[in-house]
Amino acid sequence: MKHALVETDLGWAAIGIEDGNVCAAALPKTRELAEFAIADWGADEPASEDEAAPFVGLVLRAVAGEDIRLDGNVRIGIGTRFQRAVWEGVSRIPKGETITYGELASNIGYPGAARAVGRAVGSNPIPLLIPCHRVVASNGIGGFGGAIQLKKRLLAAEGIHY
Repeated sequence: MKHALVETDLGWAAIGIEDGNVCAAALPKTRELAEFAIADWGADEPASEDEAAPFVGLVLRAVAGEDIRLDGNVRIGIGTRFQRAVWEGVSRIPKGETITYGELASNIGYPGAARAVGRAVGSNPIPLLIPCHRVVASNGIGGFGGAIQLKKRLLAAEGIHY
């Protein structure tokens, strides 16, 4: 796996790239934490500008609140069938909209599995590009692996305010 680092308005983004596909992403606040994520993935080699450019562009547009589509350039080598169903469901949430964990569970055929959906959302390997920030609790904003303030900023960029 190769990697790319990019500074965004919300902090540093780390992107894992393999065979022309994005396979990991992180949006920590500092460059040092982004480098830790890259080391954790085992992504020792930097991607060339040509390899990284499409995914850097996606990250920058997502941070700006623009609607993005991955168009099949994703390789997720982890996850159970259930987790993959959750991540696919999250990918279908339109920009500027939110859905509750319970609604997402029902939408993917697992009514009553809101907590399991929450755990799967929390293990999303490509946050921001699979927009897990659009999944909220039934009683408020809910959790977010990247910190609640980051979730609020991502949603605000899409016109949603909590």
